[in-house]
Amino acid sequence: MNVAVVPVLIGRVEGCAASRTDDLLAVEEALEIRLGNRSLTITMRTPGNDFELTVGFLHAEGMIRDVSQIRRMGRPTDSCADVVVVELDGEPRAPVQAQRNFVMTSACGVCGKASLQDLEANNCPILPPDEIELSPEIIHRLPDALRNAQSIFESTGGLHAAARFDLRGKLECLREDVGRHNALDKLVGAALLERRMSMSTSLLLVSGRASFELVQKALMAGIPVMAAVGAPSSLAVATAERSGMTLIGFLRNGRFNVYSGSHRIVSLL
Repeated sequence: MNVAVVPVLIGRVEGCAASRTDDLLAVEEALEIRLGNRSLTITMRTPGNDFELTVGFLHAEGMIRDVSQIRRMGRPTDSCADVVVVELDGEPRAPVQAQRNFVMTSACGVCGKASLQDLEANNCPILPPDEIELSPEIIHRLPDALRNAQSIFESTGGLHAAARFDLRGKLECLREDVGRHNALDKLVGAALLERRMSMSTSLLLVSGRASFELVQKALMAGIPVMAAVGAPSSLAVATAERSGMTLIGFLRNGRFNVYSGSHRIVSLL
């Protein structure tokens, strides 16, 4: 059984007063994703929703379009809880990560390349035209809805979250993980496993900053509007502009910045 939190006994100091008290920590463990009998990747994640994480990762890397391309997915015969084995129909494309030939981590996002030209292999699609118009009131409501639904963060303070909303600001799905990229992979994987046909009318909110990696994953899922509680990176903004995504940053305390795609925000039309 996957456990997302563990209890610990800690020392707590307030001013000059010290005490012993119970606390909870978010669990971080390695997950290996295998393609057949070949190891594809190892990621550090919060246990739980591993199949969603696997599907979301494969989709973000351009290896599958939908779950119909997955012939089989499960644990290895030795019942290891930290390994997922996937078999695909036909030959998968080489993963984008391997094509780039550099390392992606939750700390630095994408490391080793400096320009969009160097990242052409990322397969970030150009979003089709749409008629989405969002009021600032809807956008302002998103952070409170996310915080109220973060059950594990509430007890540990140690997890990132990715949440999907409809165009009225109604929360449809939320996933948490120690890795911000894992939280988004789980969110997208959940939609794919539900056989949701499209996320072209979805709003995405992430609890931290907006890195290139998160923008790339959202674009691969066809999400037109992405908001972050924190700051975006320059490469995230450039990628969003190039693909026609609305990218919002610093969404908190009744304010936000629009870095690209302002045509979808009513007050900026």
